[in-house]
Amino acid sequence: MTERFVAVPSFAPRRDEPPGGGDSLRPAARPTAERLALAAEFGPLGGLVASPEVTDVFVNGGEVWVDRGGGLDRASVGTLSAEQTRDLAIRLVALGGRHVDEATPCVDVRLAGGVRVHVVLAPVSPTGTLVSIRLPQDRRLDLDTLASSGMFDRDPSKLDRLVRAVGSRTNLLITGAGGSGKTTLLAALLGTASPDERIVTIEDVAELQIDHPHVVGLQTRQANVEGAGDLGLDRLLRESLRMRPDRLVLGECRGAEVQEMLAALNTGHDGGAGTLHANSVDDVPARLEALGALAGMSTAALARQAVSAIGLVVHVERVAGSRRVDAVGRLALTRDGRLAIERESW
Repeated sequence: MTERFVAVPSFAPRRDEPPGGGDSLRPAARPTAERLALAAEFGPLGGLVASPEVTDVFVNGGEVWVDRGGGLDRASVGTLSAEQTRDLAIRLVALGGRHVDEATPCVDVRLAGGVRVHVVLAPVSPTGTLVSIRLPQDRRLDLDTLASSGMFDRDPSKLDRLVRAVGSRTNLLITGAGGSGKTTLLAALLGTASPDERIVTIEDVAELQIDHPHVVGLQTRQANVEGAGDLGLDRLLRESLRMRPDRLVLGECRGAEVQEMLAALNTGHDGGAGTLHANSVDDVPARLEALGALAGMSTAALARQAVSAIGLVVHVERVAGSRRVDAVGRLALTRDGRLAIERESW
């Protein structure tokens, strides 16, 4: 598939969406020049990639699905042939500097502007080639925008509570399901940090867009085709401690790096933050225990480290296209030394 074209996207709301779109946080924006240039590489998906309202595009064995922030819908671009889908996957992976074939059938790459592409080839995927495209927002959302969207139940005291937590250098853990707005909320809160502070972020793929004058970021690197050069989150966390961070931020904790994160937050690095995938605030202790086990930590050791390292847990949820803070709580120890969560009034 050699053709390259970009369908001109429509910026008017779809007929099945209320004014302003299906997602209360989606900004009304035009695609950047960088996004438009990159969209040319996506062939028949170019119009979707160029659209600032699209957050995810999925190709499942030729079927194209799109998420504009309000849930998945079948895209109107039609169905791609098996050959088209495979050729597109190979080209996008090559654009990210990697190679995908039967020997390496699962590959994840980051393209210009933070666009993420994940590819799975058959027969690992029995239904045919799978392509998952994650498109970052091209505009930072501040707390005022989040508040007007209902993130804090339109209650100024709730927003003020979280801002005061940042100002007092409380270590924050933002939790929620995928697409709930964890990263968006974390970035907006960190934007309220004092401008004379140095914020160091560590991410698997750079997504945090923090409106602050002094932010530096580290991003993981996958191994090359020879299997060398891998840089994981745990290594980057150790490196970040040599960069004199005033605030250390882990974009998402999802593996053995939890041990490095807790160790860092327990050694004088107040004001840190991170996100964690959890379906409810009550699931947070079990999620942390599972990650601790990956690092070889006992449940007792993980519990003691987490209670002393994390000052406040903030859980966000997404319901019917709207995102809101659902609960806040603090980690605590049970009588038998296990990790628990104590909900606080919200």
